[in-house]
Amino acid sequence: MAVVCTENIDSRNLTDGKAAELVYTIRGTEDESVALSELKATASSVLYGLIRQPVIVEPVHIDTGSPSKCIWTGTVQYAPFEPAEDPPATGESVFSFDTGGGSQHVSQSLDTVASYPSSAPDFKGAIGATHDNVEGVDITVPVYNFSETNYLASDQVTTSYKMTLFYLTGKVNAAAFKGLSAGECLFLGATGSKRGVEDWEITYRFAGSQNRTGISVGSIIGISKRGWDYLWVRYADVEDGNELVKQPIAAYVEKVYDEGDFSALGIGT
Repeated sequence: MAVVCTENIDSRNLTDGKAAELVYTIRGTEDESVALSELKATASSVLYGLIRQPVIVEPVHIDTGSPSKCIWTGTVQYAPFEPAEDPPATGESVFSFDTGGGSQHVSQSLDTVASYPSSAPDFKGAIGATHDNVEGVDITVPVYNFSETNYLASDQVTTSYKMTLFYLTGKVNAAAFKGLSAGECLFLGATGSKRGVEDWEITYRFAGSQNRTGISVGSIIGISKRGWDYLWVRYADVEDGNELVKQPIAAYVEKVYDEGDFSALGIGT
């Protein structure tokens, strides 16, 4: 008996322009590969402008001694054509970013908008000042987080290059880099994996924080800091009327990250 593939009478399940499903019955073979071939030869490769997807056959009744009695159900689904995306080629790069901000604990406000009653002590912007300390508050500050994925030829990703990535992690840019001035960009590290035998996929992560000038802390003015330097304030008891209150008496800008030559990353500036 020849292999026969026929569409079921209740076969067609259609969603206009989006999907279709056809169901067939295949008879006359015990061989799954033969059933698949017959189904693909019978079902059209294009239906209502939709593209045939990989077909499915499922056994209903298999009798290895009598192939003519074997029955399979074949399912064919159709979907819109979606061109496959070519993976990035060696030498290409992909960029992503977010400006979601970071969290920072601050002890000093930009300005005291109001105090009540009018005779309340003046803490010169100290936040949460008590008799013993200044508690401060956690706020969201602008941080420009971005990453760049590059596809580097295998001969570029040597042990020496991997060590360069390691040594530059936790450094700030010594010169302008990716639109950020010196001191504004912090290298957070890189992750890499080999893509086949020809190249590496490496993702570099950075965070940007703006350099600032003209910062005021209470009555202390003219403070400047690079983006990733740390500013802290010293407080002392100062007499305000008949009361001792905490007020800023000094501000310090601390360097907490070394500089690095980001041109050694080899991904442009």
